[in-house]
Amino acid sequence: MLLESDVSTAPQVDSETLSEHVFRLIQAAIVKGEIAPGSKISEPELARTYGISRGPLREAIHRLEGQKLLVRVPHVGARVVSLSHAELVELYEIRESLEGMACRLAAERMTQQEIGELRRVLELHEQDAAFKAGVGYYQQEGDFDFHYRIIQGSGNRTLAKLLCDELYQLVRMYRLQFSTTPNRPHQAFAEHHRILDAIEARDGELAELLMRRHIGASKRNIERHYVSQRGQEALIPSSKTRGDS
Repeated sequence: MLLESDVSTAPQVDSETLSEHVFRLIQAAIVKGEIAPGSKISEPELARTYGISRGPLREAIHRLEGQKLLVRVPHVGARVVSLSHAELVELYEIRESLEGMACRLAAERMTQQEIGELRRVLELHEQDAAFKAGVGYYQQEGDFDFHYRIIQGSGNRTLAKLLCDELYQLVRMYRLQFSTTPNRPHQAFAEHHRILDAIEARDGELAELLMRRHIGASKRNIERHYVSQRGQEALIPSSKTRGDS
């Protein structure tokens, strides 16, 4: 959960800087699942935890709403987003289409230097301890994120605004959640290499196809998760079956 010490040890400067700091802390906690999906956000509690006035805190909350990490529920207030199965599938359908397009444009527009830098990013991913152990994939954001770099490399500012700003942290939240599926980290890494090979070969059509398949595989991974979850729920006896009153 949120750590009061993370804020109390920070320099107490102007409210705008403090708001930015609190925004980043809450954002990271939501994306990593330390604040559970669906959790109600209590402004008084957060204000006490961080020793921050309501003004800067509300600014941070407003920004988190803009990133789709918080949603306003009538008569309830702000809650951490919790996408339904159908909503999550829709999000991945959007990714499949738009990131495929970004990949095609990246094959046409990325410089050789940018491609070389992206290869070095994959080398960094390969050295990550969680990846070596097969229990997760390197999940730093921004320039250390394979998908982020390709979207930026597309040279399409509207696409970048949508995928690297408005939806980015929401997508990261679910990428993190499902990145620990057995065998998926190494499969995803191999798929990343094939995508980058196509970009370097300037084969936009193949790059787009491989990216769409890559995200499609993640979408199927989510489908299997929900099917398994429903199966487990079906195995749990109801209170009537157990003879409970």
